[in-house]
Amino acid sequence: MVQTLNSRSKAIALVDGEHYLSVVRWALDALRTEYDLVGAVFLGGTEKVGSERDLEELGIPVIRGADRCSLLREAIVQFSPEVAVDLSDEPVVGYRERFEMASLLLHLGVRYVGADFAFSPPRLASIATPALSVVGTGKRTGKTAIAAHTARVLRDRYRIAIVTMGRGGPPEPEVLDGETLDLGVSKLLDYADRGFHAASGCFGHAFMTRVLTIGCRRCGGGMSGGEPFFSNVIEGARLADGKGLDLVLFDGSGATAPPVRVDRQVLIVGAHQPVDYIKGYFGPFRILRSHAVIVTGCEPPLASAEKVQAVTEAIAEVNPQVPVFRTVFRLRPVEPIEGARVFLAVTSPPSVLPRLAKHLEEHYGCRVVGTSPHLSNRPLLRRDLKGAPDYDVLLTELKAAGVDVAARSALSAGRRAVFVDVEPVSDDMAKLDACLLRLADEAIHAKGSAHG
Repeated sequence: MVQTLNSRSKAIALVDGEHYLSVVRWALDALRTEYDLVGAVFLGGTEKVGSERDLEELGIPVIRGADRCSLLREAIVQFSPEVAVDLSDEPVVGYRERFEMASLLLHLGVRYVGADFAFSPPRLASIATPALSVVGTGKRTGKTAIAAHTARVLRDRYRIAIVTMGRGGPPEPEVLDGETLDLGVSKLLDYADRGFHAASGCFGHAFMTRVLTIGCRRCGGGMSGGEPFFSNVIEGARLADGKGLDLVLFDGSGATAPPVRVDRQVLIVGAHQPVDYIKGYFGPFRILRSHAVIVTGCEPPLASAEKVQAVTEAIAEVNPQVPVFRTVFRLRPVEPIEGARVFLAVTSPPSVLPRLAKHLEEHYGCRVVGTSPHLSNRPLLRRDLKGAPDYDVLLTELKAAGVDVAARSALSAGRRAVFVDVEPVSDDMAKLDACLLRLADEAIHAKGSAHG
C-alpha cells in the first residue's frame, strides 16, 4: 500500500538491481499517482540490472554510485524532495542500511517511507532568541548535569535561561528566578506539600545554576527522539523568547530533544551504553544534528578503557568532524559537611558508590557511613533510610524522591539534609568549556545573521 505525505509531494524513489526493471517501472507508475516523482537513487545490486543504460529505461533521472549516504545527499541537493520512497529490499538493503538511511534523511529534513514504515523529520518551532540545546542518547547519561554545567559556564558572559523538559514537569510552564528564589530544603518541602513538582528539572536547575529557569513537561519520545509526542515546551520557549535574553538553553529529556529549532546542539552519550545504540538505529541521527558530543561515565566499572574507545570511534565513524570530550562525574555538596558522618543517597549505580564516597571523604572532610543507589526507587530508598547507620548529614541529589522522601526523612529525624551537585570532570575541561562558549557565540551569530 502506498503511503503518502500529502497531495503531490515531491518524491524520489530508492531502487535496486534485485528487482526486474519492468517491475520497478510498474511500481514507479503507481507512485506517480500519489507523488510528484522527480528522480531515483540506485542503491546497488546487479542480478537484474546489467548496465547504466538499463537504468535509462526507468524514464526518470537516476543517481548511482558506490556509497549510499553520498548518493542520498547528492539526490537531495539535485531534486529537493520532501519524501524518499524505498522500493529496495534484501539483500541490497537490510535493517542496518535502512536505519542508516533513515538517520541521514531525517537529518536532512526528508520523510522516509516504505512498505510498512514511515519516519518523519521532527516538526520544530522557531523562536527569535538564539538557542542551544543539551540532549542525550538515553536516561541516566548525565545530561541534566551537563546542562547545568553549561549554564554555569555561560551565565557570566550572557543573559541566559534554561527551558527544561521532564516526564514529571508542570501542566503549565513554570517560571523560577534562580537568582532570587528561596530554594532551601524546608522551602522545597513546602513546595512539594503545596502540589508543586518541587524536584523537577526546573527546580533542580534553578537551585544548582541560579539562572532563570522555565520548567515544562513531555510524554512520549518516538524512535528518533527528534521531538516529544506531547509537550508544553513550545509554550515555555515562547515565555523565554519574551525575556530579553542573549541565549536560551534547552535541556532535553531522556533520549528526546525539545520540539524547538535550535542553533547549536550538544549531545550526551553514556560510555556504558551499547555501541550499536551509538552507531546504529537512530544514534547517527542524533550525532549528525549535533555540534559537540560529551561522553560521560568514562571510567570503570561503568566502562572499560576499551569500551570508551569503541564509543568514541563509533561517534567519529558517523561524524568525523564533531568534537568529542570524555568525562566522569563527581559530587559537590552545596553546603559544608566537614567532620560530618554522611549517608549518601543518589541515582548512581551501586558499583560507582565506593568511588563517589572516597571522593567526598578526600575533598570535603566527611566520613561516609552508608550509601543508597535507590533514589529513583522510593520503596527501596525508604528501606535503605530505615536501615541506615547513625549519621549527621544526608547527602542527596535534587530529585523528586531526594526532596519528599530522603530530605523529609532526614529532617524528621533531626538530621541535616544537604543537596549535591553532580559535576563533570575531564582532563580536557578547559577545552570543553571553551567549546561550550564557542557554540553559544556561534548560536548568537547564526541567529543574528539570519535576521540580518
